[in-house]
Amino acid sequence: MKKPLRLITIAAATLVAFSGSSVHAGVSADEAAKLKSELMPLGGEKAGNKEGTIPAWTGGLTTPTPGFKNGGRRPDPFADEKPILQITAKNMEAHAAKLSEGLKFLLKKYPDTFRLDVYPTHRTAAAPQYVYDNTFQNATRASLDVGSAGPLPKGALGGIPFPIPKTGEEAMWNGLLRWQGESTYLEANGYQITANGQVIHVQRGNVQKNSPYYYKDMTADTFGGAYSLVRALNAGPPIRAGEAILGHLNVDESKSATWVYLTGQRRVRKLPNACCDTPTPFSAGIVSFDEVEGFGGRMDRFEFKLVGKKEMYIPYNANRILVPTKDADVVQANHLNPDHVRWELHRVWVVEAVLKPGQRHTSTKSLYYLDEDTWNFVLTDRWDANGQLWRMPFMMPMAMPDLPGTVGFTWGTYELQSGAYYVNGIGNEVKVHSKQMSPRLPDSNFVPEAMAGEGVR
Repeated sequence: MKKPLRLITIAAATLVAFSGSSVHAGVSADEAAKLKSELMPLGGEKAGNKEGTIPAWTGGLTTPTPGFKNGGRRPDPFADEKPILQITAKNMEAHAAKLSEGLKFLLKKYPDTFRLDVYPTHRTAAAPQYVYDNTFQNATRASLDVGSAGPLPKGALGGIPFPIPKTGEEAMWNGLLRWQGESTYLEANGYQITANGQVIHVQRGNVQKNSPYYYKDMTADTFGGAYSLVRALNAGPPIRAGEAILGHLNVDESKSATWVYLTGQRRVRKLPNACCDTPTPFSAGIVSFDEVEGFGGRMDRFEFKLVGKKEMYIPYNANRILVPTKDADVVQANHLNPDHVRWELHRVWVVEAVLKPGQRHTSTKSLYYLDEDTWNFVLTDRWDANGQLWRMPFMMPMAMPDLPGTVGFTWGTYELQSGAYYVNGIGNEVKVHSKQMSPRLPDSNFVPEAMAGEGVR
């Protein structure tokens, strides 16, 4: 049996305390040069593992599947592949070193229905050349400073801010500023699954996204700090049709803002506390703001530690989940249908978050697992105030070779103890999975006033 890869512990000397105005500056030019040799342009190791179960990165997937058209349903580029391994409750101990605590919990809780179908690993991560160029520059010019709402990056633009991370905060910002495209439109459904197995349709979202941080024409002088603009109109179910939410995410989280349009009130309202463990309105209050797409929001409530890197089974190249034409084929009681979930072996960065003394949050400790190639928050383990494993947020990266990129689409959170869960990004009954907008959507679409007219029903 192959030995599990041990965590590569980051030396304590590299963890810089929040004591001055600048927490950490960029790496040296010599270290940054690794991004053009032993590291891929976004920071992952180019080489595969010694067992050959993780291949070398050779440029990613940049050739679209024949017949695909931007704005249509996204096909599975590996549709003909079969699982090379199935992990169940019966054999999980043999693979425990490569499983998150949340996955082990689900395998034990649902031994007859939950499993991991593991497929061959494909390192599909890619990005445009300008993103690679900016990432290389960020490696030496970006710094992490202290802000009123937690650490914030300075000097970074248009690429991964800290491709060679030295601290947990840097790795988390890599995840927040990961490459997802410049401008996108998508459609997807959201579901609440209760503890007794009832599937409730809570959202049909038509979502517009702009990423000013990645605008090709953005400069350091014109970038105002807003790195993501997101606007979602709820087209269903009927009881919630017409509702809308708008978010401006800023590298200085004290300047981030969220607005909602409620059809019953026929007015736009700014949310007073759209962060942290506050429940999100679009998930019917099930998911907290800092669990959206794996992680989101300010980082001042936790101490973040970069634990190291390890090999893990994670959801990856998850286009398979979009193939069925009915949501009910995918969304079921207790957990998603494992027939349509693709798992692969990849290296991930592990970041531990522990609640600071005097701060409050429903989760006192979390472990975040970030894919080394894309910086997607693929899995998270969260513990409650009693030290009990409680929740498992997840995000499934989807191969988008036309972008190019491997970008999260389906995401959600399992409430492990109760057996309930919430999932978003269910695209089986929609027409547009992720359309890249060129020219990009106008920024005027992302002002609060724009929501009211569209949200009337």
